[in-house]
Amino acid sequence: MFKWDSVFDWGRRASDKREPAPPTPVRDQLLESLIAHEQIEVLYQPQIEPGTGLILGAEALARSALTPSAEGLFKRAAAAGLDERLSRLIQRKALRCAAAWEGPLRNLKLSINLLPADLSREGYEKWLLEEVETAGIDPARLTVEITESALLIDQHAVADRLSALRSAGISIAIDDFGTGYASLAYLTTLPLDMIKIDRGLITEIVGRERDRIVVKAMIRLARELDLMVAVEGVESTPQLALLADWGCDLYQGFLGAGALSQEELWRFVAAAQVEAA
Repeated sequence: MFKWDSVFDWGRRASDKREPAPPTPVRDQLLESLIAHEQIEVLYQPQIEPGTGLILGAEALARSALTPSAEGLFKRAAAAGLDERLSRLIQRKALRCAAAWEGPLRNLKLSINLLPADLSREGYEKWLLEEVETAGIDPARLTVEITESALLIDQHAVADRLSALRSAGISIAIDDFGTGYASLAYLTTLPLDMIKIDRGLITEIVGRERDRIVVKAMIRLARELDLMVAVEGVESTPQLALLADWGCDLYQGFLGAGALSQEELWRFVAAAQVEAA
């Protein structure tokens, strides 16, 4: 005979389980010193308009001789409990650098990445707005990029913090769109301005019909929600032609340029402006 008591007892046992404690950070004195002395480099990957080739913005990316990629650097920082400090350092350096851009970079927009740990911290939005004011950069030139995993923390709190940033004139973008765990419902509940389609989704759009259908549907959905669309990882002219035809607003990738130093970015943007003229 089936007993409901057994179901309730199972539920109690399941609820008694606790999430495993996060691993204890292992001190990384070298990385800690680099962060403390602001010796992490910031590079910039151009964000390009498909139809015109104009560079409208750039995404700030962390680089260090410690690891070959930003992902590896943040993974090392997370293991040492330094990821939030690293994130804020990159944000601060990028803001102050972009605020001083002149010549061809004067009106370029800047995108910075936020960690889930940033958005989970009470008062983070106030800190960022203070950094924007201190740097002297127009908030309208700034876009903050969040990953879908950030929405798993506390969606109401995240929405409030993003709303405060957006009210100040900062744009909000969902990074790596289509690869996370969150529901599509956040597209209607969060204050968003842009989605960034992950590179993994466009790799085979030229050769695979299913991939084309998915990406084209994402762009159409964003358009109907009045959101801009950026695409990462564009590496071929046929990919770009399809994305431009479907209404993509911006693209990043080696077809345009990889991550550049400030001096390289200046030359790249200046050359693009001359070519467009």
